[in-house]
Amino acid sequence: MVQQRSRSDRLTIWFEEVGRDDVGCVGGKNASLGEMVQRLASKGIRVPPGFATTAEAYWGYVQANGLQEQIQDLLSELDAGKTALAETGKAIRQLFLRGDWLENIANAITIAYRELCERTKTTEVDVAVRSSATAEDLPDASFAGQQESFLNVRGEKALLEACRRCYASLFTDRAISYRRTKGFDHLSVALSIGVQQMVRSDLGGSGVMFSIDTETGFKDVVLIDAAWGLGENVVQGVVDPDEYQIFKPLLSNSAVVPIVGKKCGDKALKLIYAAGEKPTRNVPTSKVERASFVLEDSEILTLARWATFIEAHYGCPMDMEWAKDGRTGDLFIVQARPETVQSRREATSFKSYRITSTGRKLATGLAIGDAVVAGRVCLIEDPGRIGDFVDGSILVTQTTDPDWVSIMKRAAAIVTDHGGRTSHAAIVSRELGLPAIVGAGNATAILHGEQDVTVSCAEGTHGFVYEGTAVFETETVDVANLPETHTQVMLNLASPAAALNWWRLPADGVGLARMEFVISNHIRVHPMALVRYDQLQDQAAKLAIADLTVGYADKTEYFVDRLSRGLARIAAALYPKPVIVRMSDFKTNEYAGLLGGAEFEPPEENPMIGFRGAARYYSPRYREGFALECRAVRRLRNDMGFSNVVVMIPFCRSTHEADRVLEVMAENGLRRGENGLEAYVMCEIPSNVILAAEFANRFDGFSIGSNDLTQLTLGVDRDSAELASLFDEQDEAVKWMISNVISAARKAGVKIGLCGQAPSDHPDFAAFLVECGINSISVSPDSFIAVKRKIAEVEAAAKVGGHDERE
Repeated sequence: MVQQRSRSDRLTIWFEEVGRDDVGCVGGKNASLGEMVQRLASKGIRVPPGFATTAEAYWGYVQANGLQEQIQDLLSELDAGKTALAETGKAIRQLFLRGDWLENIANAITIAYRELCERTKTTEVDVAVRSSATAEDLPDASFAGQQESFLNVRGEKALLEACRRCYASLFTDRAISYRRTKGFDHLSVALSIGVQQMVRSDLGGSGVMFSIDTETGFKDVVLIDAAWGLGENVVQGVVDPDEYQIFKPLLSNSAVVPIVGKKCGDKALKLIYAAGEKPTRNVPTSKVERASFVLEDSEILTLARWATFIEAHYGCPMDMEWAKDGRTGDLFIVQARPETVQSRREATSFKSYRITSTGRKLATGLAIGDAVVAGRVCLIEDPGRIGDFVDGSILVTQTTDPDWVSIMKRAAAIVTDHGGRTSHAAIVSRELGLPAIVGAGNATAILHGEQDVTVSCAEGTHGFVYEGTAVFETETVDVANLPETHTQVMLNLASPAAALNWWRLPADGVGLARMEFVISNHIRVHPMALVRYDQLQDQAAKLAIADLTVGYADKTEYFVDRLSRGLARIAAALYPKPVIVRMSDFKTNEYAGLLGGAEFEPPEENPMIGFRGAARYYSPRYREGFALECRAVRRLRNDMGFSNVVVMIPFCRSTHEADRVLEVMAENGLRRGENGLEAYVMCEIPSNVILAAEFANRFDGFSIGSNDLTQLTLGVDRDSAELASLFDEQDEAVKWMISNVISAARKAGVKIGLCGQAPSDHPDFAAFLVECGINSISVSPDSFIAVKRKIAEVEAAAKVGGHDERE
């Protein structure tokens, strides 16, 4: 057994004996492990057993080998500019590697290791040996990845050698550089070593987890990255991992499965155990592994719940590493530290970038950050040519590791071929405040040195590299200072990828979520081509659909799954406020453009007023496709838990048509009033205004579509360049229509809003709507602040406030 001594002079200590207040003794990483063992085991959270060497052991090693003065001399030469960082770091590390163990320190480590073997009932237990600096994992500084970890270490001799190498890694080039930047005294920081039983994730999977969205700072999601094998591949960005997003507020409801995002990464490699000198090696994954998710839904939810428990205990967003044992199926948390980037951003400060003009799109990947940067490409494919980097350039490379940090700090933006949201490039870019695009696939093949490009991370979860210098605008507003309004101001959203960008805006909900955008961008297949896949004549489309639906035994499930998750991201952004989802409103020519769509769409001379909207939903041509839309919304509300979703029917020409559509919806499990379901109708046809009272008897609310209503009121094709001057949403006839339907809705006691572009473009039009007594105005996010301010001015001028008959 370990000799019982006072905590201050002990050389090893078990995880269950330390907690979060023991950073000075065992470093941030080990203190956190001990804290979880002590405080969170009751929540079901598993941490592999192990022990830590103490700061006392480190200082004993330094003193016994006379290292302190030698280190100080080498660092002084570096500070004086007499030596380079790489030269200094290597020299200090060699001092540690040549050092000898004091007998008492070596004995303490080996005795603890033997006890760990006894505890795990293993002759020579395989362990992970991880560094834990006494200044790391602080809320205002992350030392992640700067010291070394060693996996699959077995036996006393191998353990002591790994510990020696851990000590040396306190002076990696990146660690020296980071401490200098953050103002930490090199010789005041000690290193503790965590020795922890290995989770056999080489036979299972592992990854990284955040209790906050790493790109937008949205605090209501857990983000999990997962890959097969040991976790270093995910941390270092060697593979493109699976990515799961889970909505935290619904995790307490065991009846729902709030997984709002689920992407299968290619996971081309996995890190496994190896025999010989190197204890681990990378091997290619199988086709089945690449096409399969690492985690089952139940495991995803378990990890996400653990993340919320850990976050609640620490009182701040957390960055965690997890592993799944392939032999037992058990999940473990192997690290937990405070998240240091998004959690420190000012939550009420909103800076938005808006691209107004771009060149040709050259590359696409995952967006890290939300900024836009234009600059010149510096392409470096070989790490040996890091010295060729030009300050202020856009770094384009295959992947990065900690050795790249010195040039990443000098870049304007970063683009990598490989990596996910928790890869090295992503983590470092966030901390440096740099926009980055990771996992672009072929950026190094497409882009070339000295090329002028624009890197945009402001368009959602995907980032784009555009040719040339794009035109873009920025605005910074403290949304906490926006005025309150009685009239609700909501958002028009279409892209699930961009939805979480707008959580900081104090919007009253989503007034228009465009389903057709999700279908065209995230599904890309005509629903009827999935329903009748076996009958498709277009062989090229059939092959493309087969590729997209890999992993789905039922091809219609591909549509339902992708649509429900895409809409879930929009529903989550402003939950529990209402999110009005408009059922698909493609025109026939747009539907025909989807994969397989040409076989199911009739040719029309004027699709704008043809086979669109409500008429499709009960037609034999599309009824089965509409059933898939209903399945997706039913799953969204009932199975995923987003009961804040309201259904809206577009282009409903008559009350007879309304009855037929409501009947078909009910047949597909969407019955108005059941489970709190509300159904709205678009007001975009003159008949909707003329028969407003009758429509109000069938629906819970109206949403005025000012574009179509203007088109049909004035008889002007809104897409006609020749008639552009006649298309005016502020025409008196259009305003008469709007005024009358608002009056009718108020009289009937149903809600009414407007979701057209006019309030965004014309503040005076917004004023007109407020004066008419509209309940809500839904605008594009980039117009929200201006419209909110204008409405506040109008309400103040009219002395609108307190009780209002509109409610």
